[in-house]
Amino acid sequence: MYKRPQASESRPQQNRIACPPMSGIGTQRQHVFGDGPAVLADVRAHAGLIAVVAGAGAALIALIASGTAQPILLIVLSLLAMAGAFFIFGWMVGHIHFGTAQSRHDVAGMLVDDFNEALQLTRNDGARVWANKRFDRILDRSAAGNIAALELGLGGSSAASEAIFRLTRAAQSGLARSEDVKVTLANDALGPRELITWVRISVSPFQSGGASKDKRPLVLWKISDITSERQKQAAAVAGYELQLERYETMPIGLLAADDDGAIVHMNGTLARWLGVSDKLGASTRVSKLADMLAADGAELLLDMRRRRRPDEIVSTDLDLVCEDGRLLPVRIVCQTANDALSALADDPDEFSQPVGGGMVIAVMDRREEEIDDATTEVAGVRFARFFRSAPIGIATIGRDGKISSTNAAFSRMIVDGTSGIGEAALDVLARTGDDDTSKAIGDGLEKVLSGRGNIPPVDIVVGAKSEFTRRVYMSPLTHTGSSSEAAILYAIDVTEQKALEAKFAQSQKMDAVGKLAGFVAHDFNNMLTAIIGFSDFLLQTHRPTDPAHADIMNIKSSANRAAGLVGKLLALARQQTLMVEPLQLGEVMTDLASLLKRSVGEKIELKLSSGRDLWYVKTDKLQLEQAVINLAVNARDAMPDGGRLTIRTRNLTERESRRLQQRGMLPGEYVEIEVSDTGTGIPPDVIGKIFEPFFTTKEVGKGTGLGLATVYGIVKQTGGHIYAESSLGDGTTFRIYLPRYHLDEKDEAAITERVEAKNRVQKADLTGAGRVLLVEDEDVVRSFAVRALTRQGYEVLEASDGLEALDVMAEQNGNIDIVVSDVVMPAMDGPTMLKEMRKTNPDLKIIFVSGYPNEAFQQALGEETFAFLPKPFSLPQLAAKVKEQLET
Repeated sequence: MYKRPQASESRPQQNRIACPPMSGIGTQRQHVFGDGPAVLADVRAHAGLIAVVAGAGAALIALIASGTAQPILLIVLSLLAMAGAFFIFGWMVGHIHFGTAQSRHDVAGMLVDDFNEALQLTRNDGARVWANKRFDRILDRSAAGNIAALELGLGGSSAASEAIFRLTRAAQSGLARSEDVKVTLANDALGPRELITWVRISVSPFQSGGASKDKRPLVLWKISDITSERQKQAAAVAGYELQLERYETMPIGLLAADDDGAIVHMNGTLARWLGVSDKLGASTRVSKLADMLAADGAELLLDMRRRRRPDEIVSTDLDLVCEDGRLLPVRIVCQTANDALSALADDPDEFSQPVGGGMVIAVMDRREEEIDDATTEVAGVRFARFFRSAPIGIATIGRDGKISSTNAAFSRMIVDGTSGIGEAALDVLARTGDDDTSKAIGDGLEKVLSGRGNIPPVDIVVGAKSEFTRRVYMSPLTHTGSSSEAAILYAIDVTEQKALEAKFAQSQKMDAVGKLAGFVAHDFNNMLTAIIGFSDFLLQTHRPTDPAHADIMNIKSSANRAAGLVGKLLALARQQTLMVEPLQLGEVMTDLASLLKRSVGEKIELKLSSGRDLWYVKTDKLQLEQAVINLAVNARDAMPDGGRLTIRTRNLTERESRRLQQRGMLPGEYVEIEVSDTGTGIPPDVIGKIFEPFFTTKEVGKGTGLGLATVYGIVKQTGGHIYAESSLGDGTTFRIYLPRYHLDEKDEAAITERVEAKNRVQKADLTGAGRVLLVEDEDVVRSFAVRALTRQGYEVLEASDGLEALDVMAEQNGNIDIVVSDVVMPAMDGPTMLKEMRKTNPDLKIIFVSGYPNEAFQQALGEETFAFLPKPFSLPQLAAKVKEQLET
């Protein structure tokens, strides 16, 4: 669009001109200039010459009359003769002219009057000094005028008045300026035109020079006719608008895009097809090619553009995605922007240099093509559409075993965005596979190229880190005519499926181990409870100085280690007993700091960092501490020569957690525990197995393979997630994410009680009084428990199962203070027994003891309240738990 030029402005550095005397331009215009200094000087010069001649003549006559003039006369006549000869010689050679300066000034005046511009010379205060005839015609008068007369001469419009005012102010400030003004001049003031509509008015201030003694500033006003210039500009704008209207209403869609597929502009036709109102492509939906082309059409088009020569035209059939979701079949013709502009320009060399890159794309609607649906052509067109837009990878193979065509999905899934066309199919598919995969692909291609079918699919790995898995199917094609395509490949992404299969296999493995551990844990814990309990009895009867005291301590210590091993088995199977409570991880890490320092040794630099205002989590404190210690010990073993171990805790917002959603983590609020070391790192082929039970890279006898598996089980049973990242030579980082727990009033009261109990001095007295009903099917465990409670002052009644316990309760008429019962028993289990007892004694207190976690039977009890003591337990633990419940 044409833009009106702004008033030009300049401040001349030295705008002084020598203005020749112009008094002789004509006697009829002498009043314009007045009696200037140059005019008077010319007149005085002529008068002086006449006076000299007259005086000389009078003196000569006087001498002759007196009679004494003869000698003198001869001298004078000689001088006059010499002067005459001198003037005659000067006139002949052209150095002396006869005439006046008036004729020269007349010639200059005629030249100035014939200028196409109207000129006027004024003083700085606006008083006019001189003007040519064209300027007087504008004023339509011969009398001297001023700036106000100029405004009237230009039609008196407000635009002219404002322009003259601004120019006057500029001239007074010593600035040269010009402005274009639309006026109406109904005469030929500026030329033989009937109507002048546009003029350019300019002012140029300067300092007068020459022979004049008047050095006041002057201003030269110039008025030029620019009507023809403006008419040409208007015609150019009109032509541009006409071309633009044709461009917007063409029967085909046009758009410009950059090399990355971002839409720069689209015409109105394409905008109407898409159903978008913003034809510049700046709507919220259509801003790049991927927004308007179905499936992977944009990737296909960009890939084709990259593979072709810059001057080559690309054509393909794709589908547009309209604003309402409809698909519009179109044909896309694409060319680089430089070549497209050169083809449209009158001068092909006009765009021989790059104009910024990008593409110009023509889009043709194919809905109205008059092709018989039964023809081979339409079948080919439809196949091409299906082929290009299919969500699975498709490629055809020629008889020579090379890839002849691919769709965008195949290019993206198999060959990282490039087409692979012209490459051997075996090289493309087996690029990152092992020998077995390469052999399977080679055998399959050999069969399919020979026309045989029923080829089993082959899974291949792709990606820079072999992190993606694709399943490739091969099918032969029937040879028809001159077609060189012999087979077709289909590729689907099974990365997620493989990950789920691996997780499912891991889950099955963990379940199998868990079931095995569950079967043996109950019996193991009963035996270990008896061993630990009777060891406590023996320790009470043997002083430390007794030789048998050390043997008894070794027995108890071995039993405790065995109990820990059973706990690890249950942990990796997520069936260990958890005593969950609300925890603030900053406090947990602070309490654990001293133990961690002892665990990692002096060679390791330990750094603990806790985030501010950490949220609460609900988990078993001892199990969580065990998980962190296991990770710290593993880090220590990875840094035999020393290093740095860093443990950080922080809050993870729901927004941040969404980045881990692809790894199986549900969005939510978590508290993160990061354990990182600067050790040797974990090899890529090992890191995927580190959480498997009994997997270890340590030497035989130096590792059980349960350390990380136990950590995994503890975290998963709490509802959390754990991920590992490692790089050889740079160290390993484990990140544990535990769900945020929101406290209620009951939790806050429990935390307060826990803090108060921690600050109180613990009493060593475990004795008590009361009637206890002990229900346990394992005789040895029951015997130990009865003796332990009896020694503490309790009256103990025994029962071997739930039914017998109900009978004892009936015999005692419900006069029982507390029940200590196993959970899994023959005839009647513990939860069922509790429900029956609560029918007649609703306030009855009960402690369940079991090697299974309390969550295993929590659902069977519903809202029933109970206390829990995990097996194996020691004598002090049992006595303390009973006393705690009786005093509550």
